[in-house]
Amino acid sequence: MLLVTARQMQNMDGYTINELGIPGRVLMENAGRGAVDMFIRKFSPDHRTKVGMVAGRGNNGGDGFVMARYLMEMDVPVTMFLLSHKEKVTGDAAANLSLAQQLLEHHPCSKLIEIPDADTLKKNRAALVHQDLFIDAIFGTGLNAQVRGFFKEVIQLLNQTGRPIFAVDIASGLNADTGKPLGEAVRASATATFAHAKAGHILYPGNDYTGDLEVIDIGIPGFVTQNEGIGLRVVETAYIAPLFPQRPFNSHKGTFGHALILAGSPGKTGAAALCANAAVRTGAGLVTLGLPSSINPSVEAMVLEPMTLPLPETVNGTLSAAGFDAIMSQIDHFHALAMGPGMGTDEQTRDLVTRLIEYVDIPMVIDADGLNCVAQKPAILNTRHAPTILTPHPGEMARLCDTTPDKVQADRMGLAAQFAGEYGVILVLKGAQTITALPDGNIFINPTGNPGMACGGMGDVLTGIIAGLVAQGLSADHAAMAGVFLHGLGADILACNSPGFGFTASDLVRTIAQAIQETIE
Repeated sequence: MLLVTARQMQNMDGYTINELGIPGRVLMENAGRGAVDMFIRKFSPDHRTKVGMVAGRGNNGGDGFVMARYLMEMDVPVTMFLLSHKEKVTGDAAANLSLAQQLLEHHPCSKLIEIPDADTLKKNRAALVHQDLFIDAIFGTGLNAQVRGFFKEVIQLLNQTGRPIFAVDIASGLNADTGKPLGEAVRASATATFAHAKAGHILYPGNDYTGDLEVIDIGIPGFVTQNEGIGLRVVETAYIAPLFPQRPFNSHKGTFGHALILAGSPGKTGAAALCANAAVRTGAGLVTLGLPSSINPSVEAMVLEPMTLPLPETVNGTLSAAGFDAIMSQIDHFHALAMGPGMGTDEQTRDLVTRLIEYVDIPMVIDADGLNCVAQKPAILNTRHAPTILTPHPGEMARLCDTTPDKVQADRMGLAAQFAGEYGVILVLKGAQTITALPDGNIFINPTGNPGMACGGMGDVLTGIIAGLVAQGLSADHAAMAGVFLHGLGADILACNSPGFGFTASDLVRTIAQAIQETIE
């Protein structure tokens, strides 16, 4: 699903109207008619249902007037609350207001009430709140200032009624680009948006204000969208399913690649095991786990299918740079390298990570302590010879960018895109709605996952999933997107059979195959 910004949508509207000659009133008619179809399917209103349509004086209000017309023609009583004087409504919105007014004389149960200020709102407060359903057509996607004055009070009143609210294009008060409320925002039960979903519908907390979302085709030609060069998308099953390699009848373990995972240190053996086991469950034909020699015996008991490769270690039991030659002597046997889970950040370990980044020519996945090693000198990423996927959580991202986790969270997409572009890497910024940013500027938002994933080891599993997909031949960008999607879907499967929490990273490993099956069915 493509996601657009308010400016991109404005550009597409403008081009369609001014360059292609499709009148704005036609687009408004298509929008209102499509929205009312969704409204009827969602709420099934009839002649006994009191619908309050709350409109501003702009084009969003115009869409609402089109909806009111169609509802009145279906004998659904509609009270149109115009938050302005009707003389101030102009353009296509004014034309549709006029048409709606003409229908009022044939529909005595419907009416128009003008509420241009706070005093008038007080007089009409009872009429406003005593409705069965509301249509929110106050502000559109162009809102970029804080909601104030009696508009704020109207939105508060609508939310306080507890009645279902149907938003036209976007819940009023919601920033269309960030999903953040601008002081106050309507909490919609459902939203009909036009041409394309907006970023603010999907990004938290905007998804909490949007409700059920449906995109209405209003007649903007597809090439207009293509010309706009939209680079923001939501990952969907239909996009992920074809990425998985077919499994011929005569397949064997060498058919689906060999992943090398460098991980683990004393006290963090579980991270290494989780990562390796996840790579196996994802379908990699072979997995080798390279780890400090002293912890090899204990880890072997946790990884039945992966092979282990004991490597030289530091005095603290972490992987040593002395293992570089041993790794490079075998690197041609592998199709993917993952490093980082639980490996520590000793100076010798950092040296090993940076040298591998500089010399390895197979795709790499870098996570956890691998990222912390890179954060000491991010420029090392410019020496790479192979596609590289970084999978930081906000704290690790903050270290990579020399900032704070709060600042990372305040601009997740912006920082991810900037880092991916600057260093030419695929940046997977973990968290609710994990973001995958590609070097070319494209950004993918993941829709799967839930709060039950907030426990240790989940990131190690993700690293193993992505490494397993890369080993099987998926490109680095496809492996990152598909891996994040499967990771969240596996957790969603677990949440269906639990109170929504209490499951573990080990539990998630066991759902990977089911998540893949549900994706490719």
